[in-house]
Amino acid sequence: MSRLAEIAVQEAQKGFNGKISGKEPNIHEIVELFPKWSVEQADALWCAAFVFHCCKKAGMQIPYKPAECSMSLAACYAWDEWAKKDDRIGYIPGNADPQTGDIVIFDKVFCDSPHDHMGIVVDVKDDSIVTAEGNYNNESRIVNRKKDNHVRCYIRIADNFIY
Repeated sequence: MSRLAEIAVQEAQKGFNGKISGKEPNIHEIVELFPKWSVEQADALWCAAFVFHCCKKAGMQIPYKPAECSMSLAACYAWDEWAKKDDRIGYIPGNADPQTGDIVIFDKVFCDSPHDHMGIVVDVKDDSIVTAEGNYNNESRIVNRKKDNHVRCYIRIADNFIY
């Protein structure tokens, strides 16, 4: 298993959450990686920030807003944009075979729009992927997802990546 996948499993199992009934938000360490963003603003919008948090914990040296991006990596779209423009990063179409440690971007999972969710692949099965995700119903979770047309792409970044 890649270093990123290992870290993602550990982080997802910590039980991060935004505002949900009976629990105070505990996503501060994820949100603080993005200047000018608050826990209140991030509530129910932190899946990409969770991925960035895991990348940083895995030792990747990535700025919160790479020069290739029109916005910070707190947005799913920015990850897609960055991967397409930076030749050091693998951009793999959603119908291709993923690897453990790939970042996955989904379309139309929670709403009817592209780039609406993302996570980190922690296991690959014949017809599904197991992902570590932030903001799955405003909580961090390990999720089993079908390999289907909701998978927009996989992004492959080396474990020792330095921007």
